[in-house]
Amino acid sequence: MISGVGMTAFGRHSDRTISSLATEAAREALTDACIGDAQSQVDIVYYGNVASGLLQGQESVRGQHALHGTELAGVPLINVENACASGSTALNQAWLSVAAGQAEVAVALGAEKLNIGDKNRTFNALASALNQERMDDIVTELGSDGVGSVFMDIYARFAEWYMESSGATPEDFARVAVKNSAHGALNPKAQYGRQLTVEEVLNARKVSGCLTVPMCAPMSDGAAAAVVTTPEFAKRCGASPVRLRGSALSAGRHGAYGELVPATALRAFEMAGADPRDVDIVECHDAASPAELIVLEQLRLCEPGEAPALLRSGATSIGGRLPVNPSGGLQSKGHPLGATGLGQVAEIADQLRGRAGRRQAGSPTLAVAENAGGYIGPDAAVATVTILST
Repeated sequence: MISGVGMTAFGRHSDRTISSLATEAAREALTDACIGDAQSQVDIVYYGNVASGLLQGQESVRGQHALHGTELAGVPLINVENACASGSTALNQAWLSVAAGQAEVAVALGAEKLNIGDKNRTFNALASALNQERMDDIVTELGSDGVGSVFMDIYARFAEWYMESSGATPEDFARVAVKNSAHGALNPKAQYGRQLTVEEVLNARKVSGCLTVPMCAPMSDGAAAAVVTTPEFAKRCGASPVRLRGSALSAGRHGAYGELVPATALRAFEMAGADPRDVDIVECHDAASPAELIVLEQLRLCEPGEAPALLRSGATSIGGRLPVNPSGGLQSKGHPLGATGLGQVAEIADQLRGRAGRRQAGSPTLAVAENAGGYIGPDAAVATVTILST
């Protein structure tokens, strides 16, 4: 069970430390889980972070330092680094520890601070998720100029491939950004709350290929957390949990494209005993707009090539048949790497409990979150799929 979730606002927090962000998210999640004495009740913490070693100079025991002033200080802690899927990997490990009977209460916490006043350092930190031994070859393969985020060059290539195979257009990618910006405007914890038009998105500054700035996730700071417990603990403490039905984690293979997320999703749905056709709500890794459409098909939530039509019909908007990224997604809610996957889970947990406020998307009972990261070439290096239900 996930008995509690918490997260900070995602955005630019120039006046805050990673420790303060992690503290806020942890306290909110513990309170939500009705945990009054973390020292005696929490058995283990998994802490997800990606870039603190390169950006803050904090290596080795990042989580212990981030939580040193909190009620979780001194609780056994394992640091998790798995690219943009670090937070969801921490959740996977917390779930495993509880499912294996080794813990009654496990906390998954992710935090990141990417805005350090030097974008080039941050871009270089992001590029560290690529194979450094093949870096020159990767840049050449992508046709990248090596300026800015190489990952947006990767997404631009995915966009080209997807347009060729599906008939999607840049206007469809703009529609994704418009939808998610409208959702983000309803989320008080989103980095961006704004209303956009397709024309504004298409006419914005180009980043790579057909991708413009509003189609791409921003650099973000923030933290998010989830408390995983046994059902007995949740009942004893009076929490209002959601069920963690499935949590699957996979690694990509060099030279293979398009198999990572589908294989991960298949295992997660089999674990959950659920059918993709029964999913009511989705949070997916839309680091660039094309990814949302690609992932909807890879999760088998629609047939190959059908995602653009699903989007155009309004089905993926709040109020539609299958709301996607009601939080605003990575593009509008923000993308603080180590916290991103847990931010997704916090959103769908709140949706399942009817606590999402103005962006509440009906009364969902089955939800899925997909989170990916890194690059093994030509696909991501890691993917997680998490399935929750009431």
